[in-house]
Amino acid sequence: MSNLPIFDIAGSALQAQSVRMSTIASNLSNADSVAGSPEAVYKPLEPIFQAVTSREDRNLTGVQVKEVTQSQAAPIKRYEPNHPLADGEGYVYAPDIDPVAQMVNLISTSRNYQAGVEMLNTAKELALATLTMGR
Repeated sequence: MSNLPIFDIAGSALQAQSVRMSTIASNLSNADSVAGSPEAVYKPLEPIFQAVTSREDRNLTGVQVKEVTQSQAAPIKRYEPNHPLADGEGYVYAPDIDPVAQMVNLISTSRNYQAGVEMLNTAKELALATLTMGR
């Protein structure tokens, strides 16, 4: 941890939002994918965040990705007998991904990431101003 914990806190926020952006990108990329069985369907991802606390004073010092979970939602079953991946009954299976909800999450994540960058820039400016106070 640095002498200015704001940099560690903001850095952890940027890392967490980066993971969230990656999971959203993966979900959107696979939204139209299909499989020949429910077991083979892409399962949407969701990061789980948890607060990180300082051992010394128990103050919050950032956030971390505890884990990235896979959705347990049932896949969408579609009758497409001519599809090359269709099962013996003519069905293909698609992940239950709502692209609109994913885009809303992406916008929120992008705003959170931007806030983290602004936090870093402000902290840097204040630290530099502090260093030049005695001049």
